[in-house]
Amino acid sequence: MLANFRNQVLDENLVREYLLDNPEFFNRHPELLIALKLNHHQRGVVSLVERRQEMLRSKVTQLEEEITALMNVAKQNERIFLFNNELSFQLLACKELSELRQTLFEGLKAEFGFTHVRLITVHDIDSELANIWRHRIHNNYYFGRLTQSESKRLFGSEVGSVALTRLSAENGQVIFAIASADAAHFYPNMDSLLFSQLRRLLSHLLATF
Repeated sequence: MLANFRNQVLDENLVREYLLDNPEFFNRHPELLIALKLNHHQRGVVSLVERRQEMLRSKVTQLEEEITALMNVAKQNERIFLFNNELSFQLLACKELSELRQTLFEGLKAEFGFTHVRLITVHDIDSELANIWRHRIHNNYYFGRLTQSESKRLFGSEVGSVALTRLSAENGQVIFAIASADAAHFYPNMDSLLFSQLRRLLSHLLATF
């Protein structure tokens, strides 16, 4: 019977399940931690202990990178919040539409390097702009790239990527358009928090002019 058992191929899934069900196995048999050898793509053959240590070091490194990334995002969000807060006060102080446009452009260009910032009011909109509006802006926003003709009609030149939104209906047809030279700066499904805050403020201010 024993001979027959030894000749049988042991199912590795059974071994795996046994070890998972008995996490104290290697505590009872610590000599196996050194005796067992694993292939390593750089160091050849290593012990189970060495392999475990390497996995832990790799996990720690990964967690450190994730924490660093989260901290960078937090710093970026804080920077955007402070900028948006300051810009909002500057816009609230504007007395005329031309002043508001200039303040908006200078603030966004200085902070983010945008090449174009436009407030396109109902008086500026023709059939071509209306077609861009209908084709691109859905659910109030569009983030991404434009065709060459669309870019030239909206901004007078080719641009990398754009953010478009329409302001509240009470102001008529008003398009808020930002362009970046970076083709990847604005992309579909990106976060619209800053844009939506500016949209609400601009809708309020335009109604007062």
